[in-house]
Amino acid sequence: MPSDPPPEAAFDVERVVCRLTQLERHGVCAFTISAGDWPLRGFVLRVGEGIRGYVNRCPHAGHPLNLLPERFLTPDGALILCSSHGALFEKSSGYCVAGPCAGRSLMPVALEIRWGFVLLADSVDVQALAQEADAAPLVEGPEGPPRAP
Repeated sequence: MPSDPPPEAAFDVERVVCRLTQLERHGVCAFTISAGDWPLRGFVLRVGEGIRGYVNRCPHAGHPLNLLPERFLTPDGALILCSSHGALFEKSSGYCVAGPCAGRSLMPVALEIRWGFVLLADSVDVQALAQEADAAPLVEGPEGPPRAP
């Protein structure tokens, strides 16, 4: 008779972001968790031996950072890139080092790794984080006020 898995083996499949192996192939993985009016859209990326997650929303214009699937990084993979206006963000902190939102940061998403999967941390309230991200103030850049997505 098979025994039950240890408690740490159980997890909520609704909170699965991706397999850890996906990050090894691509370095980054977009995700959408939940549905309805406030889905959480984010991405996870490899940073050294660890991982980091951020809401997929430019603090300048409020739209997704990637114009093409899985295109979140500069060609050399050193920085996160907003494809619309060229803002550059540190991978480890989400801090904007160049572009129209310099000095601002991407909104972090707490993640954990369990049994080869990347999951939202148990502490993350998906709906609250999605609403907070959508309500975050935008930054006016040199080309004028940002437009709604």
